[in-house]
Amino acid sequence: MSIIKEYPILLPHDVDMQKWAVIACDQYTTDKNYWEKLEKHIGNTPSALHLIFPEIYLKSNDIESRINKIDSTMNNYLDNNIFTEINGYILTERDIGNCKKRIGLIACVDLEEYDYLNEKKSIRPTEETIEDRLPIRIHIREKAPIELPHILLLMDDENHTVLEPLIKNKEQFDKLYDFDLNMNGGHICGYKIPYSNTLIEKFDALLDKDLQIMKYGKNAKLLFAVGDGNHSMATAKKCWENIKTSLDKETFKNHPARFALVEIINIYDEALELHPIHRTILNCDPDKFCSDLQNHLSGNGTLTVITPNGERQLSCSECAEETIIRVQNFLEKQKKNGITIEYVHEEKTVRLDAKKENCVGILM
Repeated sequence: MSIIKEYPILLPHDVDMQKWAVIACDQYTTDKNYWEKLEKHIGNTPSALHLIFPEIYLKSNDIESRINKIDSTMNNYLDNNIFTEINGYILTERDIGNCKKRIGLIACVDLEEYDYLNEKKSIRPTEETIEDRLPIRIHIREKAPIELPHILLLMDDENHTVLEPLIKNKEQFDKLYDFDLNMNGGHICGYKIPYSNTLIEKFDALLDKDLQIMKYGKNAKLLFAVGDGNHSMATAKKCWENIKTSLDKETFKNHPARFALVEIINIYDEALELHPIHRTILNCDPDKFCSDLQNHLSGNGTLTVITPNGERQLSCSECAEETIIRVQNFLEKQKKNGITIEYVHEEKTVRLDAKKENCVGILM
Protein backbone atom coordinates (compact mmCIF):
# COMPACT_ATOMS: atom_id res chain seq x y z
CA MET A 1 0.00 0.00 0.00
CA SER A 2 1.25 3.49 -0.85
CA ILE A 3 1.81 6.01 1.93
CA ILE A 4 -0.55 8.34 0.05
CA LYS A 5 -4.14 7.14 0.35
CA GLU A 6 -7.04 7.73 -2.02
CA TYR A 7 -9.71 9.01 0.36
CA PRO A 8 -12.48 11.59 -0.16
CA ILE A 9 -11.77 15.15 1.01
CA LEU A 10 -14.70 17.25 2.25
CA LEU A 11 -14.97 20.76 0.81
CA PRO A 12 -17.77 23.18 1.79
CA HIS A 13 -20.00 24.57 -0.93
CA ASP A 14 -22.27 27.62 -1.07
CA VAL A 15 -20.47 29.28 1.85
CA ASP A 16 -18.37 32.42 2.18
CA MET A 17 -14.92 30.86 1.81
CA GLN A 18 -13.25 34.02 3.09
CA LYS A 19 -14.98 33.36 6.40
CA TRP A 20 -14.72 29.58 6.17
CA ALA A 21 -10.91 29.27 6.16
CA VAL A 22 -9.16 30.18 9.43
CA ILE A 23 -5.69 29.91 10.86
CA ALA A 24 -4.57 26.74 12.66
CA CYS A 25 -5.77 26.23 16.22
CA ASP A 26 -2.22 26.29 17.64
CA GLN A 27 -1.44 29.82 16.47
CA TYR A 28 -1.70 33.06 18.50
CA THR A 29 -1.82 31.08 21.74
CA THR A 30 -1.06 34.22 23.78
CA ASP A 31 -3.03 36.71 21.68
CA LYS A 32 -6.67 36.48 22.74
CA ASN A 33 -7.37 39.69 20.85
CA TYR A 34 -6.68 37.92 17.53
CA TRP A 35 -9.25 35.21 18.22
CA GLU A 36 -11.84 37.67 19.49
CA LYS A 37 -11.48 39.76 16.32
CA LEU A 38 -11.80 36.62 14.22
CA GLU A 39 -14.91 35.48 16.11
CA LYS A 40 -16.49 38.90 15.65
CA HIS A 41 -15.65 38.89 11.93
CA ILE A 42 -17.19 35.45 11.34
CA GLY A 43 -20.17 35.51 13.70
CA ASN A 44 -22.55 32.62 13.06
CA THR A 45 -21.52 32.17 9.43
CA PRO A 46 -20.51 28.58 8.55
CA SER A 47 -16.79 28.41 9.27
CA ALA A 48 -13.97 26.08 10.21
CA LEU A 49 -13.64 28.32 13.28
CA HIS A 50 -16.68 26.54 14.71
CA LEU A 51 -14.99 23.17 14.13
CA ILE A 52 -11.66 23.78 15.86
CA PHE A 53 -10.55 24.32 19.45
CA PRO A 54 -8.20 27.35 19.53
CA GLU A 55 -5.47 26.31 21.92
CA ILE A 56 -5.49 29.66 23.69
CA TYR A 57 -8.63 28.32 25.42
CA LEU A 58 -7.13 25.00 26.55
CA LYS A 59 -6.93 26.27 30.13
CA SER A 60 -10.46 27.68 30.17
CA ASN A 61 -13.26 26.44 32.40
CA ASP A 62 -15.57 25.47 29.54
CA ILE A 63 -13.51 22.81 27.77
CA GLU A 64 -16.26 20.18 27.78
CA SER A 65 -18.93 22.53 26.47
CA ARG A 66 -16.57 23.72 23.72
CA ILE A 67 -15.83 20.15 22.64
CA ASN A 68 -19.53 19.23 22.68
CA LYS A 69 -20.36 22.31 20.61
CA ILE A 70 -17.66 21.43 18.07
CA ASP A 71 -18.98 17.88 17.69
CA SER A 72 -22.56 19.15 17.45
CA THR A 73 -21.62 21.69 14.77
CA MET A 74 -19.76 19.05 12.76
CA ASN A 75 -22.82 16.80 12.81
CA ASN A 76 -25.03 19.74 11.92
CA TYR A 77 -22.87 20.60 8.91
CA LEU A 78 -22.94 16.96 7.81
CA ASP A 79 -26.71 16.67 8.26
CA ASN A 80 -27.25 19.82 6.22
CA ASN A 81 -25.03 18.65 3.38
CA ILE A 82 -22.70 21.61 3.62
CA PHE A 83 -19.86 19.55 2.15
CA THR A 84 -19.06 18.12 -1.26
CA GLU A 85 -16.82 15.06 -1.47
CA ILE A 86 -13.72 15.63 -3.58
CA ASN A 87 -12.45 12.34 -4.96
CA GLY A 88 -8.91 13.33 -5.69
CA TYR A 89 -6.24 15.58 -4.22
CA ILE A 90 -6.28 19.36 -3.93
CA LEU A 91 -3.37 21.38 -5.27
CA THR A 92 -3.04 24.63 -3.35
CA GLU A 93 -1.36 27.83 -4.46
CA ARG A 94 -1.05 30.32 -1.63
CA ASP A 95 0.09 33.89 -2.21
CA ILE A 96 2.04 34.82 0.93
CA GLY A 97 3.18 38.26 -0.29
CA ASN A 98 6.49 39.49 -1.70
CA CYS A 99 5.44 37.99 -5.05
CA LYS A 100 5.85 34.49 -3.59
CA LYS A 101 3.39 31.62 -3.99
CA ARG A 102 3.70 28.46 -1.91
CA ILE A 103 2.56 25.21 -3.49
CA GLY A 104 1.02 22.33 -1.56
CA LEU A 105 -0.96 19.15 -2.11
CA ILE A 106 -3.85 18.23 0.20
CA ALA A 107 -3.96 14.46 0.56
CA CYS A 108 -4.40 11.64 3.07
CA VAL A 109 -1.46 9.66 4.42
CA ASP A 110 -1.32 6.28 6.14
CA LEU A 111 -0.69 6.58 9.89
CA GLU A 112 0.78 3.08 9.84
CA GLU A 113 3.75 4.75 8.14
CA TYR A 114 4.20 7.29 10.97
CA ASP A 115 5.28 6.90 14.57
CA TYR A 116 6.72 9.72 16.63
CA LEU A 117 8.61 7.12 18.70
CA ASN A 118 9.99 5.11 15.75
CA GLU A 119 12.69 6.67 13.57
CA LYS A 120 12.43 3.89 10.98
CA LYS A 121 9.03 4.96 9.65
CA SER A 122 8.69 6.87 6.36
CA ILE A 123 6.92 9.82 8.05
CA ARG A 124 8.84 11.32 10.97
CA PRO A 125 8.45 14.21 13.41
CA THR A 126 10.76 17.21 13.41
CA GLU A 127 10.47 17.91 17.11
CA GLU A 128 10.15 15.91 20.30
CA THR A 129 6.54 15.01 21.05
CA ILE A 130 5.56 16.21 24.51
CA GLU A 131 3.35 13.42 25.81
CA ASP A 132 1.46 15.54 28.34
CA ARG A 133 0.19 17.75 25.51
CA LEU A 134 -1.64 14.83 23.88
CA PRO A 135 -4.50 13.82 26.25
CA ILE A 136 -6.56 17.00 25.83
CA ARG A 137 -5.99 16.92 22.06
CA ILE A 138 -7.09 13.28 21.95
CA HIS A 139 -10.18 14.20 23.96
CA ILE A 140 -11.04 16.91 21.43
CA ARG A 141 -10.54 14.59 18.46
CA GLU A 142 -11.75 11.17 19.59
CA LYS A 143 -15.49 11.67 18.98
CA ALA A 144 -15.25 14.23 16.18
CA PRO A 145 -16.99 12.99 12.99
CA ILE A 146 -14.80 15.19 10.79
CA GLU A 147 -11.03 15.36 10.73
CA LEU A 148 -9.81 18.94 10.58
CA PRO A 149 -6.05 18.93 11.25
CA HIS A 150 -3.33 21.47 10.52
CA ILE A 151 -0.49 19.22 9.43
CA LEU A 152 2.20 20.24 6.94
CA LEU A 153 4.46 17.46 5.65
CA LEU A 154 7.78 18.37 4.06
CA MET A 155 9.28 16.25 1.29
CA ASP A 156 12.85 16.38 0.02
CA ASP A 157 12.32 16.85 -3.73
CA GLU A 158 15.29 18.90 -4.89
CA ASN A 159 14.58 18.17 -8.56
CA HIS A 160 10.98 19.43 -8.27
CA THR A 161 9.45 16.27 -9.73
CA VAL A 162 6.11 16.07 -7.90
CA LEU A 163 4.29 19.36 -7.27
CA GLU A 164 5.93 21.78 -9.66
CA PRO A 165 4.80 19.97 -12.86
CA LEU A 166 1.23 20.08 -11.52
CA ILE A 167 1.25 23.82 -10.90
CA LYS A 168 2.76 24.47 -14.33
CA ASN A 169 -0.27 22.73 -15.82
CA LYS A 170 -2.84 24.08 -13.36
CA GLU A 171 -5.11 25.40 -16.12
CA GLN A 172 -5.84 21.79 -17.06
CA PHE A 173 -7.45 21.13 -13.68
CA ASP A 174 -10.80 22.21 -12.24
CA LYS A 175 -10.44 25.23 -9.97
CA LEU A 176 -12.20 24.50 -6.66
CA TYR A 177 -11.69 27.84 -4.91
CA ASP A 178 -10.02 31.23 -5.32
CA PHE A 179 -10.33 33.79 -2.52
CA ASP A 180 -8.64 36.16 -0.07
CA LEU A 181 -7.91 34.71 3.35
CA ASN A 182 -9.18 36.66 6.35
CA MET A 183 -7.07 38.53 8.92
CA ASN A 184 -4.47 39.50 6.27
CA GLY A 185 -3.65 35.86 5.55
CA GLY A 186 -2.97 36.38 1.84
CA HIS A 187 -4.74 34.67 -1.07
CA ILE A 188 -5.30 31.02 -1.93
CA CYS A 189 -6.42 28.95 -4.92
CA GLY A 190 -7.23 25.25 -5.01
CA TYR A 191 -7.33 22.84 -7.98
CA LYS A 192 -8.72 19.33 -8.13
CA ILE A 193 -6.03 16.78 -9.00
CA PRO A 194 -7.49 13.40 -10.09
CA TYR A 195 -6.16 10.22 -8.52
CA SER A 196 -3.41 8.83 -10.72
CA ASN A 197 -0.81 6.09 -10.51
CA THR A 198 1.67 8.49 -12.10
CA LEU A 199 1.52 10.86 -9.13
CA ILE A 200 1.87 8.02 -6.63
CA GLU A 201 4.85 6.69 -8.59
CA LYS A 202 6.54 10.09 -8.29
CA PHE A 203 6.18 10.01 -4.52
CA ASP A 204 7.38 6.42 -4.39
CA ALA A 205 10.41 7.34 -6.53
CA LEU A 206 11.62 9.60 -3.71
CA LEU A 207 12.05 6.42 -1.65
CA ASP A 208 14.39 4.88 -4.24
CA LYS A 209 17.26 3.22 -2.38
CA ASP A 210 20.05 4.79 -4.45
CA LEU A 211 18.47 8.26 -4.18
CA GLN A 212 18.14 7.91 -0.41
CA ILE A 213 21.79 6.87 -0.10
CA MET A 214 22.88 9.81 -2.23
CA LYS A 215 20.89 12.24 -0.05
CA TYR A 216 21.46 10.86 3.43
CA GLY A 217 24.43 8.50 3.17
CA LYS A 218 22.18 5.51 3.84
CA ASN A 219 18.82 4.10 2.83
CA ALA A 220 16.91 6.16 5.39
CA LYS A 221 13.50 5.22 3.89
CA LEU A 222 12.38 8.77 4.68
CA LEU A 223 9.61 10.35 2.60
CA PHE A 224 8.01 13.03 4.79
CA ALA A 225 8.99 15.11 7.82
CA VAL A 226 6.24 16.82 9.81
CA GLY A 227 7.01 20.49 9.27
CA ASP A 228 4.09 21.80 11.32
CA GLY A 229 1.38 20.16 13.39
CA ASN A 230 3.65 17.59 15.04
CA HIS A 231 1.28 17.21 17.98
CA SER A 232 -1.76 17.12 15.70
CA MET A 233 -0.14 14.22 13.83
CA ALA A 234 0.77 12.49 17.08
CA THR A 235 -2.82 12.90 18.27
CA ALA A 236 -4.14 11.31 15.08
CA LYS A 237 -1.74 8.41 15.61
CA LYS A 238 -2.81 7.90 19.23
CA CYS A 239 -6.49 7.91 18.27
CA TRP A 240 -5.82 5.36 15.53
CA GLU A 241 -3.86 3.13 17.92
CA ASN A 242 -6.82 3.20 20.34
CA ILE A 243 -9.29 2.26 17.60
CA LYS A 244 -7.44 -0.34 15.57
CA THR A 245 -7.15 -3.01 18.27
CA SER A 246 -10.88 -3.78 17.99
CA LEU A 247 -11.06 -3.96 14.18
CA ASP A 248 -11.25 -7.02 11.95
CA LYS A 249 -8.70 -7.43 9.17
CA GLU A 250 -10.78 -5.89 6.36
CA THR A 251 -12.01 -2.90 8.40
CA PHE A 252 -8.42 -2.28 9.54
CA LYS A 253 -7.33 -1.73 5.94
CA ASN A 254 -9.65 1.17 5.18
CA HIS A 255 -10.91 2.59 8.46
CA PRO A 256 -10.98 6.41 8.15
CA ALA A 257 -9.09 6.92 11.42
CA ARG A 258 -6.11 5.16 9.84
CA PHE A 259 -5.50 8.15 7.56
CA ALA A 260 -4.56 11.73 8.35
CA LEU A 261 -5.37 14.72 6.16
CA VAL A 262 -2.22 16.75 5.43
CA GLU A 263 -0.73 19.35 3.13
CA ILE A 264 2.45 18.18 1.42
CA ILE A 265 5.06 20.83 0.59
CA ASN A 266 8.45 20.58 -1.08
CA ILE A 267 11.15 21.80 1.31
CA TYR A 268 12.81 23.34 -1.76
CA ASP A 269 9.76 25.54 -2.47
CA GLU A 270 11.21 29.05 -2.80
CA ALA A 271 8.21 30.51 -0.98
CA LEU A 272 8.65 28.26 2.07
CA GLU A 273 9.99 30.37 4.91
CA LEU A 274 11.41 28.69 8.00
CA HIS A 275 11.18 30.86 11.12
CA PRO A 276 12.54 30.38 14.63
CA ILE A 277 10.13 29.28 17.32
CA HIS A 278 10.45 31.73 20.20
CA ARG A 279 9.38 31.05 23.78
CA THR A 280 7.15 33.08 26.05
CA ILE A 281 7.39 32.08 29.70
CA LEU A 282 4.45 32.84 31.99
CA ASN A 283 4.12 32.68 35.78
CA CYS A 284 7.76 33.28 36.62
CA ASP A 285 9.90 35.74 38.56
CA PRO A 286 11.67 37.45 35.61
CA ASP A 287 14.85 38.37 37.48
CA LYS A 288 15.33 34.96 39.08
CA PHE A 289 14.37 33.18 35.85
CA CYS A 290 16.97 35.10 33.82
CA SER A 291 19.64 34.57 36.48
CA ASP A 292 18.95 30.81 36.62
CA LEU A 293 18.89 30.57 32.81
CA GLN A 294 22.25 32.35 32.57
CA ASN A 295 23.72 29.86 35.04
CA HIS A 296 22.57 27.09 32.70
CA LEU A 297 24.26 28.67 29.65
CA SER A 298 27.78 29.67 28.69
CA GLY A 299 29.79 30.64 25.64
CA ASN A 300 30.65 33.52 23.34
CA GLY A 301 27.24 33.83 21.71
CA THR A 302 24.31 35.97 22.84
CA LEU A 303 20.69 35.10 23.60
CA THR A 304 18.14 37.89 23.73
CA VAL A 305 15.75 37.71 26.67
CA ILE A 306 12.94 40.22 27.20
CA THR A 307 11.37 41.04 30.56
CA PRO A 308 8.87 43.67 31.76
CA ASN A 309 11.90 45.79 32.70
CA GLY A 310 13.54 45.63 29.28
CA GLU A 311 15.85 43.56 27.10
CA ARG A 312 18.81 41.51 28.30
CA GLN A 313 21.63 39.69 26.55
CA LEU A 314 22.66 36.36 28.05
CA SER A 315 25.88 34.54 27.18
CA CYS A 316 25.35 31.27 25.34
CA SER A 317 26.98 28.89 22.90
CA GLU A 318 27.60 30.22 19.40
CA CYS A 319 26.12 26.94 18.15
CA ALA A 320 22.39 27.54 17.70
CA GLU A 321 21.52 23.86 18.05
CA GLU A 322 23.36 23.56 21.37
CA THR A 323 21.72 26.71 22.73
CA ILE A 324 18.24 25.57 21.72
CA ILE A 325 18.78 22.21 23.45
CA ARG A 326 20.13 23.83 26.61
CA VAL A 327 17.31 26.38 26.77
CA GLN A 328 14.66 23.71 26.25
CA ASN A 329 16.19 21.40 28.86
CA PHE A 330 16.18 24.30 31.32
CA LEU A 331 12.54 25.10 30.56
CA GLU A 332 11.45 21.50 31.02
CA LYS A 333 13.10 21.44 34.47
CA GLN A 334 11.42 24.75 35.37
CA LYS A 335 7.96 23.31 34.80
CA LYS A 336 8.01 21.93 38.34
CA ASN A 337 8.10 25.57 39.52
CA GLY A 338 4.76 26.23 37.85
CA ILE A 339 5.87 28.08 34.72
CA THR A 340 3.88 27.90 31.48
CA ILE A 341 5.72 27.76 28.13
CA GLU A 342 4.18 29.16 24.96
CA TYR A 343 5.79 28.56 21.55
CA VAL A 344 5.48 31.65 19.36
CA HIS A 345 6.53 32.40 15.77
CA GLU A 346 6.12 36.18 15.76
CA GLU A 347 8.83 38.23 17.47
CA LYS A 348 6.47 41.17 17.94
CA THR A 349 4.07 38.88 19.84
CA VAL A 350 6.88 37.79 22.17
CA ARG A 351 7.84 41.41 22.82
CA LEU A 352 4.25 42.35 23.64
CA ASP A 353 3.74 39.34 25.92
CA ALA A 354 7.00 39.98 27.76
CA LYS A 355 5.74 43.37 28.92
CA LYS A 356 3.19 41.61 31.13
CA GLU A 357 3.84 40.94 34.79
CA ASN A 358 5.70 37.70 35.59
CA CYS A 359 6.55 37.04 31.94
CA VAL A 360 9.79 36.51 30.02
CA GLY A 361 10.31 36.28 26.27
CA ILE A 362 13.19 34.31 24.74
CA LEU A 363 14.12 35.10 21.13
CA MET A 364 15.56 31.94 19.61
